[in-house]
Amino acid sequence: MVTLVLTVLGILTGIFAIYFFKDFFENKDSLSTTRWDKLLGVGFITDFFDTLGIGSFAPTVSLFKIGKMTDDKTMPGTLNVGHTIPVVLEAFLFIRAIEVEPLTLTLLLGSATLGAIVAAGIVSKLPVNRIRLVMGIALLAVAGLMVSGQLGWMPSGGEAVGLTGIKLVIGVVVNFMLGAFMTVGIGLYAPCMALIYALGMSPRVAFPIMMGSCAFLMPAAGMRFVKEGAYDRKASMGLTAGGVVGVLIAYFIVKSLPINLLTWLVTGIIIYTGVKMLKEVKVEEPTRATEIG
Repeated sequence: MVTLVLTVLGILTGIFAIYFFKDFFENKDSLSTTRWDKLLGVGFITDFFDTLGIGSFAPTVSLFKIGKMTDDKTMPGTLNVGHTIPVVLEAFLFIRAIEVEPLTLTLLLGSATLGAIVAAGIVSKLPVNRIRLVMGIALLAVAGLMVSGQLGWMPSGGEAVGLTGIKLVIGVVVNFMLGAFMTVGIGLYAPCMALIYALGMSPRVAFPIMMGSCAFLMPAAGMRFVKEGAYDRKASMGLTAGGVVGVLIAYFIVKSLPINLLTWLVTGIIIYTGVKMLKEVKVEEPTRATEIG
């Protein structure tokens, strides 16, 4: 079953790569003037930290804006196209290296993908402000449990590599929702880490599940931007090339970390993301309709 998952992902990514590289070389004479070393550096840094579970989109936007490397208008397409291959590489590496019960892996990946596809229209109408508030509080609550477990104040998370019964149902339903929330800009990584811990699974198992969930969504989104030409070709290629190197280096760090240190890393990421989500909650003004963002 895992082989089938990777085969399907490989085919999707191969089709995307053909579109991307063909479009890049057909337009190689009209690329931006941004220096290659800057773009490669951004790709390396952001996908290095993405492999650690921190995410790549927000850091990329920040670095691009600081360096004035690309146009805001093409930013969404550039992010999706440029990070697709590195994220797929992450998924391949972690799915092959870290044991996850095949049915659990397949159902959780499938539910996130379906959530992004089926529920996108519904979620886009929800108050994102409140989603961020609830999720931010939930993440900090789970992080508190993780810290308590690490300090011996209460039982720590489990070592399970698969789910059964009601836990599997909960995992599928929640990951479906997380996949849907991705379509409104709420990242999946930290919430997925928190879900894995809450269901009693090993923190290490979060990596193939969260990377795979994102990897299945990105090739299709990337192809859409390539077809429309709505992306910065040079910036995307720089992200891809630098990102692949960053992924490979970070992967060996994550793979070699003792479970105790990995749990602290995951806890830190969840706390960081929870605080970030709460800071992004916009204050509702009583004199006018609440702005969603």
